[in-house]
Amino acid sequence: MSPEAGGGQPPAAGREAYDPAAPAPIGVQRVPTGDAGVDAQLERLADADHLPADGHLEVYEDVHRGLRDTLTALDARPGPPAPSASYDNRS
Repeated sequence: MSPEAGGGQPPAAGREAYDPAAPAPIGVQRVPTGDAGVDAQLERLADADHLPADGHLEVYEDVHRGLRDTLTALDARPGPPAPSASYDNRS
């Protein structure tokens, strides 16, 4: 179609062409969890709002790595002592 027929016209002055790969916030509200490590990773997700789609993967992988590290740290915290061997052998 020719521009005269209405197809392929340049955008009107003051209006930009739609670019689906352009940065655009997705508007997901982030609610604090109360865990500083997790909350920091959730805030990191906001960085994806300012990147084109092909930059999101790096942010998501970074957040995934950070959340995994935070969960691993929970396993390393000392918990209650394990029952002694004599506890299991009572008659």
